[in-house]
Amino acid sequence: MTTTLRPAPAAPPPPVRRARRPSGLHVGDLAVRLLLWGYAVVALAPLTLMVVSSLRPEAELRADPLGLPTAPAFDNYARAWVDADFGGYFVNSLLVTTGAVVLGTAVSVLAAYVLGRYAFPGSELLLGYLIAGLMIPIRLGIVPVFYLFDSLGLLDSRLGLVLVYAASGVPFAVFILTAFFRQVPGELAEAARIDGAGEFRLFALVMLPQVRPALATVMLFQGIQLWNDFFFPLVLIRDSAKYTLPVGLTAFFTEYGLNQSLLYAGLVITTLPLVVLFLLATRQVVDGLTAGIGR
Repeated sequence: MTTTLRPAPAAPPPPVRRARRPSGLHVGDLAVRLLLWGYAVVALAPLTLMVVSSLRPEAELRADPLGLPTAPAFDNYARAWVDADFGGYFVNSLLVTTGAVVLGTAVSVLAAYVLGRYAFPGSELLLGYLIAGLMIPIRLGIVPVFYLFDSLGLLDSRLGLVLVYAASGVPFAVFILTAFFRQVPGELAEAARIDGAGEFRLFALVMLPQVRPALATVMLFQGIQLWNDFFFPLVLIRDSAKYTLPVGLTAFFTEYGLNQSLLYAGLVITTLPLVVLFLLATRQVVDGLTAGIGR
């Protein structure tokens, strides 16, 4: 009989010790998280107070400004909407903001496309001239703007607000969109030209979709800024029926005092469209802010 000798099993390899994560990184990560949570609390506290106060009756709000509502007074929103003509102010803000964002973005995207894709004598100088508008607050030019609008008959008109808002947003939009147009690969334009695309088709069907996240970011940022603007409607608009929402909030300040509950309700009405818009456009904004990473 033949005996088969089996080799003894090999000894198991020694366990691999994983490098322990330095405690400093863990502490640093925890500190960053705490800092972000603290910032979130600080940012959300005024909004929470505004919403809670808008649901309280005026007498209860004056007695305890920081308390919770015993019985939510939802009629504050109806009273603010009707008594202060917030419906008209809302329509004015919507028309002015939408018109200014569309007009300003249309002008800016055309200028940014030319400055970002074509090199010609003076192109960098022109780009620098437009971007210089970021360093000069437009409010410094309110006196010449006022006299110019007065001579053109644009005072006390929504069109005047649309024009001044559209012009004020051009430097920022050109700055952002020019950088994005320069990141678009040139092979796309060459392939489109080989396929017979003209300049208009090249811009509208090839280049414009490539910068869509940047367009959404620019339009959202400008829309938020214009929606909340108080200065220009106060200076350029005289008819109270043409006021925008920020100026319309002054209707709650009367010679007899301040109606706090209606003011808070008006603030919620003013803020709610921006919150909804930001939630709907969050993905586009994130894509626009991170589109250049990794290219």
